[in-house]
Amino acid sequence: MMRLNKYVAHSGVCSRRKATEHIKNGLVSVNGNIETNPATEMKEGDVVLFKDKLIKPSNNHVYLILNKPKNTVTTLDDERGRKTVMDLVKNKTSERIYPVGRLDRNTTGLLLLTNDGDLAHKLSHPSHEVKKIYHVFLDKDLSQDHFNAIQKGITLDDGPVEVDKISYIKGAKNEIGIDIHIGRNRIVRRIFEHFDYQVQKLDRVYYGGLTKKDLPRSFSRHLTEREIIMLKHFNH
Repeated sequence: MMRLNKYVAHSGVCSRRKATEHIKNGLVSVNGNIETNPATEMKEGDVVLFKDKLIKPSNNHVYLILNKPKNTVTTLDDERGRKTVMDLVKNKTSERIYPVGRLDRNTTGLLLLTNDGDLAHKLSHPSHEVKKIYHVFLDKDLSQDHFNAIQKGITLDDGPVEVDKISYIKGAKNEIGIDIHIGRNRIVRRIFEHFDYQVQKLDRVYYGGLTKKDLPRSFSRHLTEREIIMLKHFNH
């Protein structure tokens, strides 16, 4: 027995949270009828369509990391015809996979893609506080006062923001390393915009224990067995 939102997520369509949204928006049908209850229990033999296409959970889990380039959107497809991260990994697997979380179009760096709905749900849920490290390039030097304020913790329109660590990189005051575990929309950019800095480049270099070491921009690779185990058993 499996709930509908989990069924959709395990079919490589999207994360379980996003699947819940799609179901509530009437994009999923079960046995020919639109089903808007994400908690509906699926039975063997049920026919499920997402956007009128047949979907089925896969037992073959795929885990890829991509070093995302600029000018690429983190979606399965784009109505404006822009390049997506899926275009960069389409030859890596025949399974339907999807990105875990989002990176802005002009944010580069580490992105995980999978069809493992349980893992995607775990990594995406705020309660698990997945650690992320960003390399930030600013339009001007970050003052010591603003550095100290960010380190101490600030409050934005949508609530308080705590960073785990902040540092100057290689002595350059406009290049900042920031460790963070919250995943709110554009959070890193908004931290610096709060003090009137413009983020010129933003690169995610670490995600939940994964790094993009030896992975050139725009390239992807399958996770090792060790990395998969680490992700499934990580603690905050």
